[in-house]
Amino acid sequence: MSTILIVDDDEEIRYSLGRVLGSRGYQIETAGSGEEGIDKIKAGLKPDLIMCDVRMGGISGIETLQHMRSASSSLQIVLMTAFGTAQTAIEAMKFGAYDYIMKPFDVDKVIEIAEKAISSSKDMKSANKYEKKVNYDDYKEGIVGNSPAMQEVFKVIGQVAASDATVLVTGESGTGKELIAKCINQHSLRSGGPFVAVNCAAIPDNLIESELFGHEKGSFTGATTQRIGRFEQCDRGTIFLDEIGDMALATQTKILRVLQEGEIQRVGSTETIKVDVRVIAATNKDLEKMVEEKDFREDLYYRLNVFRIRVPALKERKEDIPDIVDFMLQNLVKERKARVTRVSPDALNALVSYAWPGNVRELGNVVYRSAVVAQGDAILMKDLPDTVRPAIAEVQVPVATAAAAAPEAPVAKIELGDTSARFQDGTIETAAPAETVAVPVTAVPLVEPMPVSLPAIYDKLYHELRERQEMRILTLIERQMIERAIAETGGNQARAAEILGITRNTLKKRLDEYSG
Repeated sequence: MSTILIVDDDEEIRYSLGRVLGSRGYQIETAGSGEEGIDKIKAGLKPDLIMCDVRMGGISGIETLQHMRSASSSLQIVLMTAFGTAQTAIEAMKFGAYDYIMKPFDVDKVIEIAEKAISSSKDMKSANKYEKKVNYDDYKEGIVGNSPAMQEVFKVIGQVAASDATVLVTGESGTGKELIAKCINQHSLRSGGPFVAVNCAAIPDNLIESELFGHEKGSFTGATTQRIGRFEQCDRGTIFLDEIGDMALATQTKILRVLQEGEIQRVGSTETIKVDVRVIAATNKDLEKMVEEKDFREDLYYRLNVFRIRVPALKERKEDIPDIVDFMLQNLVKERKARVTRVSPDALNALVSYAWPGNVRELGNVVYRSAVVAQGDAILMKDLPDTVRPAIAEVQVPVATAAAAAPEAPVAKIELGDTSARFQDGTIETAAPAETVAVPVTAVPLVEPMPVSLPAIYDKLYHELRERQEMRILTLIERQMIERAIAETGGNQARAAEILGITRNTLKKRLDEYSG
């Protein structure tokens, strides 16, 4: 049973909230001050949710929040306030509140927040089973992956690292092509020399030659001094030309000369300069197609494609995602960007299931963002962006065919006082005043399942009851659910209470009320 601690110096608020939330099957604890609430936590009370007023006699709700979070960083705390100022909201979230709610309370909103916070509390507890998956020190290159696809990449790196051969790294954007290039350099005989990375797509065409080869003073407007280019800077080292598929044809010609002759000319100079540079290039484009369409020089393509390494997309190696996430979390902690060290099972499953069109780069952004918004030391499902969280599945309801010869489907009848309806073809239709709502439990023959969302059913039922001016909606529906749970369990009250999410004492109380 989930426990809620209500901290407020107003006895009426404690009573009202306790009654509302207690009717949902939660065990209620109360405290009349922040100090009393803190004492209960220190004494060993471990509530699934704490609802705490902001303005109280004694210490404030913000101070109470800080003390409680110091005692246990996994507590889910909702602050209550009648003053929704920006400062209150900012401080509440800064110090780790799950949420805050305005007074006077909207009952539905209170219940909704309580349910979500308790669900997060359960996620936090499940995250306690999380175990480290990688040893951070074993991945100095920053490349994580034990999948067969990545093992092939590592093998090729090992084959080409010791040579000076040109390497072409291909793969989708965000797969980590620069990490591969750095790894090749680190394991090569040039590891002691410079490593220079150039993003060819980020430099305008009229400046890229100057960037790569340098220029002489006065060679063009704005060239007030001589400039050493990237090829000269990494002499006896390695240059990484990223996104080489975006390079202009004129510049491609000069790159080809470097590869063939090992020499360059600065812009505005006739002097030839010898350079000893290993070239690693990368692209996310189809160079073969570009060669066919004359957008990329064929001779340069063959010079670059001596060894080729294809980096797989993240969706092709999803088994690596748990290890990558663990490595990223350890890296964030090491760099003091976050203090999160764990991921709940549901959140990790969501990360593994997502398609990751942005590959490892997108995964890194999501992990960082989620670690920042996490209110404890674990990333929970609620901390993930909406785009990553799985959509709530709709309920699939079998629908009978309309054939006249087909026998009528059996129905389960739900007594609703003087209101009645019949579930047909995915909608609830009202009938003449009677005592039941009829819902088909089987259908003969069956066709493809028709998706019917529960909210739509609830909306229809609610409006039908309101049209009949029914003022006991919750009581009516609650009674029907209890009777069905008792029937399903053959009268086993303990099991029925578990299904309904209430205590056995609450169930007995309700049954006594109905029989009375």
